[in-house]
This record gives sequence, structure tokens and C-alpha cells, in this order.
Amino acid sequence: MSQILGQRRSITTERLSLLPPGSEHLPDLIRLKSDENVFGYMLHGTRSAERTREELEDDMDFWQVRGYGTWSVFLRETGEFLGIAGLMERPDGRGVAVRFALWPECRGKGYAREAAKAALDFGHAVGLARIIGVARETNLSSCAVLRDCGMREAGEFLNRGHRMLIFESTAPRG
Repeated sequence: MSQILGQRRSITTERLSLLPPGSEHLPDLIRLKSDENVFGYMLHGTRSAERTREELEDDMDFWQVRGYGTWSVFLRETGEFLGIAGLMERPDGRGVAVRFALWPECRGKGYAREAAKAALDFGHAVGLARIIGVARETNLSSCAVLRDCGMREAGEFLNRGHRMLIFESTAPRG
């Protein structure tokens, strides 16, 4: 179970710290977002350093306006930067989506699942009734993470010749 700290922005889980983006995270984000093995699978692909800086500013503003957004993910035990996870408004109008992108060496350890589940729980706690997740059909790891977080398949679409699966999570009633 995750614990939400402070002004409901930072999250701690059993192994992770999820912190809202800040300028101090820029060097880590530049490395992460320019890595083809990480961001090659993301919407719009890898980013330049300048684009990453612009996205960081947008992410910080998004938090101010919406009260949720993307977190930088760190290993609690060591403080090591693992990647990002969070919630974003998809530019294609499909809704608010959970997203995650961690270093390849983090794969297979459950970190993406832990971070994505914390983001989903946070999103529903702040009032988002429906959150989606989108993954390439061939990205079996991401599809498994979304399913393991309790999301269910809810549609598909084509993007640059790739079949994309849409998953959804709805807030518990009551």
C-alpha cells in the first residue's frame, strides 16, 4: 500500500519514492528521455535536451493546474533515479493516461508495476473516475504491468503502423 505524503504530491511505496518533477531532476530526465531503449517506445519517441527541459516546465505547470502529473521515481533504499511514472492528459484526446518509463536494468523487478499502481491509486484518490493506459501490442512487458495493476483492455487503435492497446481503470464506486 502506498503512502501519500505532504500536500498529496509525493508518494512512497514499499521500495520507491515518487517525487513531483523539479529542476533538480533535469539531468536525470535528459539521460532517460534521450535513451532509445527507454523512450523509443513512448508517444513521440526520444527527446532532445531542449525538448526535455520544455516538458519538465510543462510537467511542473501541469501539477499546479491539475493537482496530479508525472513523478520522478527513485529507489528509496539508495536514492537512485529509476525513471518516471505518472498521469498525463493524452494529446490525442483519449483521456488521462498512466505512464511509466524506467531504465532497462529496472525491468523484471516490479518497479514499473509498483510505480504505475501508486499513480493509479493517486489519480483515483484525487477524483479521476477513469484512467487509461496505452501500450504497443508487442510491448508485452508494458501490457503485463497494466494488467497487473488491475486495468482491463478497453479498445485499440493504430499508431504509425503499430497496433496500440488501450487499457482502463475506473474508480471504485462508493
